[in-house]
Amino acid sequence: MRIDILTGLPELFKGPLDQSIIQRARERELVDIHIHNLRDYSTDKHRSIDEYAFGGGAGMVMSIEPIDRAIEWLTSQRSYDEIIYTAPEGEHYTQKTANKFSTLQNIIILCGHYKGVDQRVRDHLVTREISIGDYVMTGGELAAAVIIDTTVRLLPGVINDETSALTDSFQDDLLAPPVYTRPSNYKGWKVPDVLLSGNFPEIERWREEQSIRRTRKYRPDLLDEDDGERREGS
Repeated sequence: MRIDILTGLPELFKGPLDQSIIQRARERELVDIHIHNLRDYSTDKHRSIDEYAFGGGAGMVMSIEPIDRAIEWLTSQRSYDEIIYTAPEGEHYTQKTANKFSTLQNIIILCGHYKGVDQRVRDHLVTREISIGDYVMTGGELAAAVIIDTTVRLLPGVINDETSALTDSFQDDLLAPPVYTRPSNYKGWKVPDVLLSGNFPEIERWREEQSIRRTRKYRPDLLDEDDGERREGS
């Protein structure tokens, strides 16, 4: 998988992309990540990538020209499955979207900044707009890092135990069940007996019930009530 990032602040990616699972994936050549400074595509002598908005108003707007030049150069090298723009108004990012992105070969992520991008970028250049939450960040770089992390960890070979990713929260529209480890009794706080029983069918039933209960308590919006009752009663 190849990911190209378009940003005006490339230094923000030095930490998130050089640690843990993403670092491992890059070292194993399971993902190829390239960071492009949009200022390198500016024709302005000051390497500007923003301008005042037509019609006035507070804040600056990301210019269309350096973005178009960067995307035009990249797409002349290879085909891209998605050109993603990180925007507060975009579709809510979910585990299902991460699953979909992990099946793609080449994507571009354009990091929003300032008051956003020239609308013509959104109308003509990007294929998808993504929001990681209902709030506004200084820039889209951290949102891009979230998208990359959640996508890359799903690539085959990245996580040593690949079944681990399949049991994460949201994979089946449920939150993950509680997990425990040694010691089984700490200060009188005991691990549920079923997890120590060795009865794996019973353990799986317990985990599913706990997932449904936890989802109903913390994220009822994820749970279809009829389906939840059916699964809990099965």
